[in-house]
Amino acid sequence: MPLTHFDEKGAAHMVDVGEKALTKRRAVAEGSIRMEPSTLALILSGEHRKGDVLGVARIAGIMGAKRTADLVPLCHPLSLTRVAVELEPRAETSSVYCSATVETRGSTGVEMEALCAVQISLLTIYDMCKAVDRGMRIEGVCLLEKDGGKSGRWVRDVASAGDCEPGAGDPGTGDPARVDSDERLASRRQR
Repeated sequence: MPLTHFDEKGAAHMVDVGEKALTKRRAVAEGSIRMEPSTLALILSGEHRKGDVLGVARIAGIMGAKRTADLVPLCHPLSLTRVAVELEPRAETSSVYCSATVETRGSTGVEMEALCAVQISLLTIYDMCKAVDRGMRIEGVCLLEKDGGKSGRWVRDVASAGDCEPGAGDPGTGDPARVDSDERLASRRQR
């Protein structure tokens, strides 16, 4: 399958989506940020001097999804109909798990917007806490699922955040990771 962001001469260009059907598009991405237990305790106590870390990170993720086309050069500007960012502190791994769900009705998908929402949320946590923990580590950022458009539904087939591997699945290529399993996705979110 050829890369669509290059023309016949190899020059980068924005893909023409003008003739594509308008359909409901949805994407879900995830990732996490690991930190020292004392850093997580500070976030959870609400006594961080910069304020509500998770609240600010949630808003930053929503803003990040809305600004994706300004950050990723060949992304189309989209009118998003929904952006939901969930942040879940996990004491057992001393981390904060993030998932983002993005939806629109349009002619191109919202995978980049979901990924951007997760990255910006996690970067905001890093920014707000770096004074007490410069060793925080963002990991496992990946697309979990996408739905809509010609390629239809795709769901990643991996165990949990942090296990996302390059090439684990690719929409529209016939990869075995392309499945239709709402149960598996629901079980991932419970971890």
